Amino acid sequence: MGKTIAEKILSAKCGAEAKANDIVVAALDFVMGQDGTSGLAINALGEMGKREVFDPQKIAMVIDHSAPSPLQGVSKLHKQMREFAREQGIHFYDIGDGVCHQLVPEQGHVVPGDLVIGADSHTCTYGAINAFSTGVGSTDLAAGMKAGKLWFKVPESFRFNINGVLPPGVYSKDLILYLIGDVTADGATYMAAEYVGEAIDALSVEARFTISNMAIEMGAKCGLMKADAKTVEWVKAHGRRAPVVTDPDPDAVYARVKDYDVSRLAPQVAKPHTVDNVCPVSEVAEVEIQQGVIGTCTNGRMEDLRIAADILRGRKIHPDCRLIVAPSSRAIMLQAMREGLIADFIEAGAAVVTPGCGPCVGTHNGVPSDGESVISTANRNFKGRMGNPEAFVYLASPATVAASVLTARISDPREV
Repeated sequence: MGKTIAEKILSAKCGAEAKANDIVVAALDFVMGQDGTSGLAINALGEMGKREVFDPQKIAMVIDHSAPSPLQGVSKLHKQMREFAREQGIHFYDIGDGVCHQLVPEQGHVVPGDLVIGADSHTCTYGAINAFSTGVGSTDLAAGMKAGKLWFKVPESFRFNINGVLPPGVYSKDLILYLIGDVTADGATYMAAEYVGEAIDALSVEARFTISNMAIEMGAKCGLMKADAKTVEWVKAHGRRAPVVTDPDPDAVYARVKDYDVSRLAPQVAKPHTVDNVCPVSEVAEVEIQQGVIGTCTNGRMEDLRIAADILRGRKIHPDCRLIVAPSSRAIMLQAMREGLIADFIEAGAAVVTPGCGPCVGTHNGVPSDGESVISTANRNFKGRMGNPEAFVYLASPATVAASVLTARISDPREV
């Protein structure tokens, strides 16, 4: 009987034939923490005995959620992370370097076939490059840093066969929002989502990251894709380690399989206050918005910025609206500057902020006021997500956000 991608990777890392629902102890290829979780992990590591990590080259900590620090207490945490990184000799990314889920693959820390944990729920992002990557809690992060291994329950797999050609004005963000709306927020709980098909094959690696990033929003443990020539080329351009391409077997067993044809898909919007509350953009047209956000670990990459800049170039943001742009890394921001995109945003009236998570988690950088509506390229719109439980957050593609800030209402980017 054949194996899924998840079963193959976990089998390789535990040194045994692992199948869905088995419990395994598997060797880790990379471990990551960010400033919302690393403090607890550092403390827990100290409680485990000698504060020493298994391999400094396989561990990174990133300051991205509250960067630069908005509060004295956060500054104390950042200092703790800096001191720990120096002490242990691990990879460390400070304020302005960018979002953890951009930096880990961008800096070549992950390749196809890897097993990766991160103390952040959107660690599933790296599944786009054929790695089994998943979020864990701070204590599990500490255990991973200490032992270089962690226990896993091998997930069952949910295969998404996605065919057809995405229409003009419709992007990978629209696709993943549609899928989440279809299967619901708990439709793939603790499953390995496998995204395959001609529509996936046609996407760039950057666009694929968007889909895997939001696998957690349907409850999935990870969001996996095959490693095709695009993947291998992208990985080789960003790192030196050899990939271990891991494809599912033709006779692999899946707990669920769904087929889609996306040829007629329209731009999608997730309405407050759940990610699976999804509808076509036409159903929320005319909803007034006061703020737009382009960025985050979901849609702050070069492709996203280019799409938004193409819409905003030569135009002005509506006077009743504002736009915050947060590039996902320092490298992305520099490239956007070279291409003139930052000038396009600023001339349109946007505020461009430090590379990092920006307004997404609501600790700083654009907390909305009571009753305000925000349209964002982020991955979550829970009540209070952006720092104010009295605000309303809609999720959409960079194109839809850019089109909407021009009119101060949710707008179809195909009309621009």
